[in-house]
Amino acid sequence: MQDTADLNPMINRALLIGVETQETPSAEAEALLVELEELVANLGVGVVGKRQVKLRKREAAMLFGKGKAYEIIDEAKRLGADSIIFDEPLSPAQQRNWDRAADSKLLIIDRQEVILDIFNSRAATREASLQVELARLEYELPRMKRAWTHLDRQRGGGALQRDAGETQLELDQRMIRTRISKLKRELVQVVKHREVQRKRRMKVPLPSAAIVGYTNAGKSSLLNRLCGSEVLAEDKLFATLDPSTRRATLPSGQTLLLTDTVGFIRRLPHRLVEAFKATLEEALVSTFLIHLVDASSPDAQAHHATTMQVLAELGADKKDILTVYNKVDQIDDPNRLAMLRADHPDALFISAKTGKGLETLFDKCEEMLEAQGRHLALLIPHERYDLINKLHEAGAISSREVRDDGVLVRGAIPARLLDAVTPFAIAGLQNPDSSETFPGSQSLVAS
Repeated sequence: MQDTADLNPMINRALLIGVETQETPSAEAEALLVELEELVANLGVGVVGKRQVKLRKREAAMLFGKGKAYEIIDEAKRLGADSIIFDEPLSPAQQRNWDRAADSKLLIIDRQEVILDIFNSRAATREASLQVELARLEYELPRMKRAWTHLDRQRGGGALQRDAGETQLELDQRMIRTRISKLKRELVQVVKHREVQRKRRMKVPLPSAAIVGYTNAGKSSLLNRLCGSEVLAEDKLFATLDPSTRRATLPSGQTLLLTDTVGFIRRLPHRLVEAFKATLEEALVSTFLIHLVDASSPDAQAHHATTMQVLAELGADKKDILTVYNKVDQIDDPNRLAMLRADHPDALFISAKTGKGLETLFDKCEEMLEAQGRHLALLIPHERYDLINKLHEAGAISSREVRDDGVLVRGAIPARLLDAVTPFAIAGLQNPDSSETFPGSQSLVAS
């Protein structure tokens, strides 16, 4: 098994194999094969050919029957390929059998290994690097027999000595297991540190929204547009692996923290979903989610479904979700846009590139925050300006009037501040700007 970190320099010309099954019909298999081509292109690997194979029955030895397998190998050699990349996951035993059939003249890898290599090249922070290495080692461990046909090879020196009767393969497997255990311990500490940072941030109780969606939907571009920031935004898969949080100011003056998250993808290796749960925790703790979908993609509906599936795995699908279709500037067919609107009548349609629809998006964000708060009238004593400042920071004040006995404020109060302001809520107060009366009990006013 070759280290995925070294995958890119090792291969230059790949034959891609898509698999059509009863569970994956022809159109879906074709779309996945196109996506695999884009994944491979992100590694700088050329594609010499693509082939979609219909699979009626999965064979344990090589996925396909031997006849079809040797046919694919001959085609790869004829095209001058140095690798065969499968969109379908291959078991460790299947990869070994393909290696033997190809006389080790072709590198046989699958979609999981390609994604791992991309993640490895994109990881920027300590946490992402640890997560990627952990996922990669867990992938490699059961495949190590591919790398060792000479199991009696002796290792010279080293801190970890081989026990009596232990083969080189067993030694290397033990070293990887030791490294996996160490990585898990380090990740626990890194995640704890990030939780401390999050709690520190939550002391200033600002509402937050996590931008989630399929990879390359434009999440980083939207974050930059809404917050005036310069987060890396590139037109390639998995440009963002580490969450970035920036401040946006809503029309009312309220501050909203926006977090860009790693993009989802169909057939994302489950070990990466597990490994990146810590990164995606921002989606779990946010006030609500902005689910961004690339409206220009012919597979927009499948991308939407994939994201919702991963959110369900994370337990985040029960949160309030605002669906937003991006890149409407790239749609020339009005019928396509009409179909998307009909399928998702509550969704917003925007362009992060041109700014179209962003005002509506801001307004909708305010509506979602107001729906989670309580509309109160408060008379806060002058000596509690610390509380007024907190309300300002949360953007919770819609009107303010200084009086002799305190400061009268009205607004949508976030749930996390309700305990602090409840003692100052007043009932039966007329709104001076209308005939509205704020009804409520003797101690708490809510509309």
